[in-house]
Amino acid sequence: MDGSTAAAAELEAAERVVMRWDSTASASYGGGGGGGDEQMLFDGGGDRVEAERFLRAVDDLRRLAPPSPATVGSPRRTSSASGGGGAASNAVQVAMARLEDEFRHVLSSRALDLEIEALADLTSLSMCSDRTNSADVAEEAAAAAAADEDDSVSSSVGRRSSYRSLRSIREIDLLPADAISDLHAIASRMAAAGYGRECVQVYASVRKPAVDSALRRLGVEKLSIGDVQRLEWEVLEAKIRRWIRAARAAVRGVFASERRLCFLIFHDLPLSSSTITTATHDAPFAEAVKGAALQLFGFAEAISIGRRSPEKLFKIIDLHDAIADLLPDVSDIFAASKAGESIYVQAAEIRSRLADAVRGILSEFENAVLRDPSKTPVPGGTIHPLTRYVMNYSSLISDYKTTLSELIVSRPSACSRIAPEGNENAPSFPDLDLADPDSQLPLAAHLIWIIVVLEHNLESKASLYKDAALSHLFVMNNVHYIAHKIKDSPELRGLIGDEYLKQLTGKFRLAATRYQRTAWLKILNCLRDEGLHVSGGFSSGVSKSALRERFKSFNAAFEEAHRVQSAWYVPDTQLREELRISIAEKLLPAYRSFLGRFRHHIENGRHPELYIKYSVEDLETSVTDFFEGCPPSLHNRRRSHG
Repeated sequence: MDGSTAAAAELEAAERVVMRWDSTASASYGGGGGGGDEQMLFDGGGDRVEAERFLRAVDDLRRLAPPSPATVGSPRRTSSASGGGGAASNAVQVAMARLEDEFRHVLSSRALDLEIEALADLTSLSMCSDRTNSADVAEEAAAAAAADEDDSVSSSVGRRSSYRSLRSIREIDLLPADAISDLHAIASRMAAAGYGRECVQVYASVRKPAVDSALRRLGVEKLSIGDVQRLEWEVLEAKIRRWIRAARAAVRGVFASERRLCFLIFHDLPLSSSTITTATHDAPFAEAVKGAALQLFGFAEAISIGRRSPEKLFKIIDLHDAIADLLPDVSDIFAASKAGESIYVQAAEIRSRLADAVRGILSEFENAVLRDPSKTPVPGGTIHPLTRYVMNYSSLISDYKTTLSELIVSRPSACSRIAPEGNENAPSFPDLDLADPDSQLPLAAHLIWIIVVLEHNLESKASLYKDAALSHLFVMNNVHYIAHKIKDSPELRGLIGDEYLKQLTGKFRLAATRYQRTAWLKILNCLRDEGLHVSGGFSSGVSKSALRERFKSFNAAFEEAHRVQSAWYVPDTQLREELRISIAEKLLPAYRSFLGRFRHHIENGRHPELYIKYSVEDLETSVTDFFEGCPPSLHNRRRSHG
């Protein structure tokens, strides 16, 4: 009897403590010791006595009050609807309502301001030191293209792709330690009383806006898939760069910190949420961040299913690598719980689709080179814009070797090595003749195939020139450019290999030989003795009329060559000089010898200057005009022939 009386007294005392803080009652209930709306138990101040007394009272109610079905559910709904549930049952509901308010108050009022700037360095922690930021990369690529007179593949393509996770999660304190302790104390009482769902809902209602705000401050925009796919590519490139930076900070900073906060508050508590019947301590975290995470990865998803075109390749690789780099962290943060597992699954699927997009774009690029439609010859036989574009693109492909070697796992298919549709007269492509195909990466085979296709296309474009010599010069210029782009890029050379590079060197030298033979054989034939000598009767010797005609033919042929070939262009300085030297080595000795043998026959006649118009030095000087891309006046080059 005494024990039961003592328990009843203890229960009544607990009810009195709780009812003084009835936040569900009318104003008349709030009179007395501190039920005003402005006064909170957990206000972060130094006086903890009342808060501790209230928590002990809640514990006593749970320990001493008989269980009742009415004590489970929304504290506000059940307290207002119950009239005969008993004083203890009503007190429990009042306690839960008060704790719900206190929980919301502490979460809102004690939250620390998230300094987005503190997350800024998370954007580069996973990048190897040899990778520059996107803005620098854009400037570097643009400067290189300008210096090389190249058409830009893309003004903002990245260079070396080498993202690898450094497990760089940074958990930031979102609330002070004492506030977290209070929240855990409140949540444990609510969960024990069967009000875990309400606690989760309050948590999500406060933290979700905070997460959304953090992502906005990081620059994450609310864009639908349709919005993303309607953007111009130049705009989208900039957004991809910003998204990569924001995603690292969001995953490794914002989401990681939210998960830690949730764990500290809810670990080991029996919870349930509005979407999960039996929830773990991760359920509040999932409800708080899932919307923001879906929005974040929705941008990458839109890119992964968008239209494919060659200029998108390198930014899509950047995006793929960024997500691949984040996946271990996304797994740590989300995949450990069923509540957040769908976020990890979504990110992994996006990575897979981006990988498919990379493979598809490479195939599209190969087809674009194969079917390039340009039918107008470039002036002067210089390097074709297609050659510059393809080789710059190939160099960038080699810069992304690490990722592409993982993604490109099959060699070019046999069905791709056929003549373009609708062009039955085009010669069939050569087979891919690789030195050691078993030891060569599939990516290397694709690069060689791209160059094979480019060469074939260039041969077709060379046939557009009416002058056969210019056709050979065009092939020489372009194959020489291809070879030197490979030599100048260690990554590209490593993939292509020296064996194929040797073949290219042989091809441009052969084209140079064919040019010289075609362009100069007729001129050099003018300096031969055949047809100049006469014999018979009492006279034998040189036919002066034939000799005069021969000099006139040489002069006319050389002047035409000078006029035409000075307008042709060899952009590589060293190749241009080598070609001039080679011409001079054939032309000057032949002309000097011809002059030596026949000069006196002309000079002994009338008006020798009409036939011997040039000295050897004149020709030597005139040869330096060749391949400059602009014809000078030959008369300005002439010296006295003595």
